[in-house]
Amino acid sequence: MSGISHVSVGVNDVSRAKRFYDPLMKLLGLSIRQANDESVDYGNEALVFSLETPTDGRPATAGNGVHIAFWAPDRATVDAFHREALRLGGKDAGRPGLRPQYSDTYYAAFVFDPDGNKIEAVTEVDPEQRPSG
Repeated sequence: MSGISHVSVGVNDVSRAKRFYDPLMKLLGLSIRQANDESVDYGNEALVFSLETPTDGRPATAGNGVHIAFWAPDRATVDAFHREALRLGGKDAGRPGLRPQYSDTYYAAFVFDPDGNKIEAVTEVDPEQRPSG
C-alpha cells in the first residue's frame, strides 16, 4: 500500500474547529469518522483529515507555506466551499477562480480557518468551460 494515510492540523479549540469544518467537509463528501474532546477525524474510504489539539500541550500554530487541498466535484462546490468558509469565520486567501499558473483547467479557492490553517478546494474544469479571451 502506498499514499498518504491521513493529514492532521493543529487546532486550539476542537469545538470551534468542528463548527467551522462540519459544513465544509459535508460539501466535499467527507463525514466524521471519530470525534472527541481532543480531535475530530473526517474521511471517506480513502482519506482521513484530522483536527487535533497538539499532543505536546502547547498552542497550535499554522505552518507558513503549508496548506491542504481538498478535491471538489465541480466549480459550484468550490464556490460554495469558499462562500461557506467565509460565512463560518474563515478568512479569504484566494477567491474562486482559474489558476493558470498551475494549469489551464485548475479551478480553486483558498481560505484560512479560525486557527490560521490554509485550506483549498480544487477541481479540474473541462477545457470547454474555460472563459475565452
